[in-house]
Amino acid sequence: MTHSLIDTLRSRLGPAHVLTAETDIAPHLAETRGLYRGTALAVVRPRDTAEVAVAVAACAAARVPVVAHGGNTGLVGGGVPFGGVVISLARLDRVRAVDPLDATITVEAGCVLANVQAAAEAAGMLFPLSLASEGSCRIGGNLATNAGGTAVLAYGNARELTLGLEVVLADGQVWNGLRALRKDNSGYDLKNLFVGSEGTLGIITAAVLRLHPRPVSKATAFLGLPSARAALDAFGALRERLGPRLTAFEYVPRFPLEVVLRHLPGAVRPLAGDHAAYALVELSSPAPDAPEELEARLGELIEAGLAEDAVLAQSEAQGTALWRLRESLSEMQGHEGGSIKHDVSVPVSRVAEFLDRAGAACEAALPGVRVCAFGHFGDGNIHFNLTQPVGAEKAAFLAEWPRFNRIVHDIVHGMDGSIAAEHGVGLIKRDELPRYKDPVALDLMRRLKGALDPLGILNPGKVLAGEDGPEAFPVKAPGPVTAARSGTAA
Repeated sequence: MTHSLIDTLRSRLGPAHVLTAETDIAPHLAETRGLYRGTALAVVRPRDTAEVAVAVAACAAARVPVVAHGGNTGLVGGGVPFGGVVISLARLDRVRAVDPLDATITVEAGCVLANVQAAAEAAGMLFPLSLASEGSCRIGGNLATNAGGTAVLAYGNARELTLGLEVVLADGQVWNGLRALRKDNSGYDLKNLFVGSEGTLGIITAAVLRLHPRPVSKATAFLGLPSARAALDAFGALRERLGPRLTAFEYVPRFPLEVVLRHLPGAVRPLAGDHAAYALVELSSPAPDAPEELEARLGELIEAGLAEDAVLAQSEAQGTALWRLRESLSEMQGHEGGSIKHDVSVPVSRVAEFLDRAGAACEAALPGVRVCAFGHFGDGNIHFNLTQPVGAEKAAFLAEWPRFNRIVHDIVHGMDGSIAAEHGVGLIKRDELPRYKDPVALDLMRRLKGALDPLGILNPGKVLAGEDGPEAFPVKAPGPVTAARSGTAA
């Protein structure tokens, strides 16, 4: 059966685009942070949607699992295959159309995010989705995980930026929902079934995305703050005065900043003094007044005692340097040893309370643990990471991951939050989900999975436990901790 499937794929896609050699498959098997490593029969590289459909139909006929592969920048193991065929979308990388008047861009799923941004900019528009991995992540993966990033405060997650989709379904049929409509109440909103589904309901092959006007001016500042509570109050004050022009408010406590300054080549301390917390703030304006406006607002924060100090970037290069401190944080944390990571969200009004409670609980559970919590204050998303104590044994620390999951996730759940904010569920949180997700919601998710993928071949074993489909493909998620695993991303 396996040989017959491979022969079919080679005849339809061409032998050069059906990879079976171990060295060719290997780059598609490992999760970015090194938490998981899978297996695959083959990697196929279709050139267009029709060939994706052919590959999926052939796998469905053979009852062989299929996992879509984009830029491999995922952080929860959602793209790791455990048997079956990997469908690489790298060749589906065309920008099909840009329409400035309609404020839309139609792109294929294999387009690198930075290239989508560049195509929008060339048309005098802005595609605002922005991530640290934007130079390598692909738009299909961004949509499959409902990516967030640093501009959610003003523009929303990937879901809010999506108008239409083209999707290959589990039987190889193609749903063409590539419509650039702002209003369409002609039935269920099917696209939102697939955005955020992590490839378990269908494979996104193209999308119509919203564009926005490019700001005339931007201003970036770095604030020194006395506490997380003051940071939250400062955010509230800025949002009240600036409204949608406040496009970023990134929270960074003292320890994460010190990590970046210690390990990032060329990093310069942004403020002369030492502060308990910091914030990176960005203002975007349709007028040329962004620097003057932000400077005035910073003065108000200092006068009110919400900020202790602030620096306003005086050039684009200085602004880029400030953003580099924030965007390098996840990578630099890896230099401090093992890292236990949580990507969570709570109501914005409770972010400071969460940081205080979760930090105190983790420090009480393991003296010496270093809380490395940072993130997007404006949407309540905190990357609540824990760095191993100085001198601790890495493997022993990482073995504490399940215990810290319970501590952190219980607090998040008690605040009506989510244990999976912007990275998704994948494998790493799959078995946590039944503890915290509403049982009725889980039942509905399983019904949708069963209806759209009755054979259970699309990315089996991800997101939902117990939905692996045929017993021929049981998926057991490896433990998220071993002596060799640490991870550096948020």
